[in-house]
Amino acid sequence: MSRCLLLAGMVTCLFAIPAVAMADEEVTVGELVDFSQELAGTDAVVEGELVGDYGFRDDGWMWTQLNGDSYVHEPIREGGSPAGANTGIGVRMPTDLVEHLDPPGGYRNRGPVVRLTGVWKYHDPERQGESYLEVSSLVVIESGRGLDEQADWRLVGVGALLLAVAAVTWVLRPSE
Repeated sequence: MSRCLLLAGMVTCLFAIPAVAMADEEVTVGELVDFSQELAGTDAVVEGELVGDYGFRDDGWMWTQLNGDSYVHEPIREGGSPAGANTGIGVRMPTDLVEHLDPPGGYRNRGPVVRLTGVWKYHDPERQGESYLEVSSLVVIESGRGLDEQADWRLVGVGALLLAVAAVTWVLRPSE
């Protein structure tokens, strides 16, 4: 029985050690989400796009979201194809790190792509159980920019055709 427990403990450690070992190197947003508890309290380096809003606080910190999905490098509006859900984590950083950042990403704007280094906080009791990366350094990899919004003229044409059919149908309707 004790050998079985020992073997089970060793197998558990084999699965946990790679996740923790990754923390000293770059990890993805997905790995932070998937291995949140195992990476708690470790230093992490993660890349992604800052999105949503910059929430500046009176205590000298700013909160935002870091997305690390396929849309970071290939936004749909620039020809990227749909490839699943957005994946993001909360980040908290000193306001002096973000003084010259471009606006965060949104529907019409691509936020700055950054490399963040910080400590992964998992269910931080000082922040009402929030999980987030407390950032100590930030490097801008790619500046933010506006995303072109171009009309799909095929859809406009189909819409105009449907409106014309509806108008003709209205005019030609039988009288009661």
